[in-house]
Amino acid sequence: MTSEAMPLSVLDLSPVPTGTKPSEALHETLELAKTAEAAGYSRFWLAEHHNIPSVASSTPEVMIAAVAGVTSTIRVGSGGIMLPNHSPLKVAETFRVLAGLHPGRIDLGIGRAPGTDQRTALALRRSREALAADDFPDQYAELRAYAEGFPADHPFAPITAQPSDVPLPPVWILGSSTYGGQAAAILGTGFAYAGHFGTLDPAGVIGKYKEIFQPSAERAEPHAILALAAIVAETEERAQQLAQANALSMLRLRSGRPGPLPSPEEAAAYPWSEGEKAAVEEWTNVVSVGTPDQVAADLGRRANQAGADELIITTAIHDPAERRHSFTLLAEAWGLKPR
Repeated sequence: MTSEAMPLSVLDLSPVPTGTKPSEALHETLELAKTAEAAGYSRFWLAEHHNIPSVASSTPEVMIAAVAGVTSTIRVGSGGIMLPNHSPLKVAETFRVLAGLHPGRIDLGIGRAPGTDQRTALALRRSREALAADDFPDQYAELRAYAEGFPADHPFAPITAQPSDVPLPPVWILGSSTYGGQAAAILGTGFAYAGHFGTLDPAGVIGKYKEIFQPSAERAEPHAILALAAIVAETEERAQQLAQANALSMLRLRSGRPGPLPSPEEAAAYPWSEGEKAAVEEWTNVVSVGTPDQVAADLGRRANQAGADELIITTAIHDPAERRHSFTLLAEAWGLKPR
């Protein structure tokens, strides 16, 4: 596998390990971004999640600015901005500012899920009507119009997102269902499928996106990014220990007991029941775990089966240094060219 054949990127959630302050995770994201750039990764995307104790990435637009400020060549973007949580005008302004500060390096990935529980989503969207609304296409059209212009009779026609001399960054629509791929195809944008938690066959979703893709002024050809989870270590035994800690974190989140990311020692000491093991089996089956060559081979297989054009990898490991090392090992096994 080579970087020319399949670009490799990073999706970061700023995981919060047990025994650390959540704000420390933000600084570790900056360190990981510098590691990713040096290792030759193509993009570094920041997620939007709210009210999850194991995740500090609640404001990707702020983190994009910080990451772009400590790097110089890697593309930086949102994976993504959950558009229904925000005013389209504010998103257009924010990403024009980012693109003005870092020309040619910013990506605008957008999604329609809340990125949180229903109570927190209500706090974000301010009304039950907004929470229940299914108006993503209208929001997207409004977002683009703040940069490209409204019809003359539109009430918002006099409004332009500043700075007006900067185009919106390339747009990617994110999804964990068929809707995201179909929307990306109809709107002529790039598409990123959340294969690290989506339950559908990525090949079907990506294949449909490419089949019905309609060229736009921004993109002439479809381009699909597949997001996958991976944990890489020098030995298979250590990788499995790290994966068990990740599984415990998912178990707690899905059973309504969310907390910071546990250590491998915590996971080893945890009294797993057979029911709990079964509960996380679906998740553990979609994570690529092992030595660098094992994981690179598994990721390559998954990408080829899905028909993806690019992979973006998320990794949650308790020790930040060990997490950075996981990405470095993968980059070397994948054949990325260090910067």
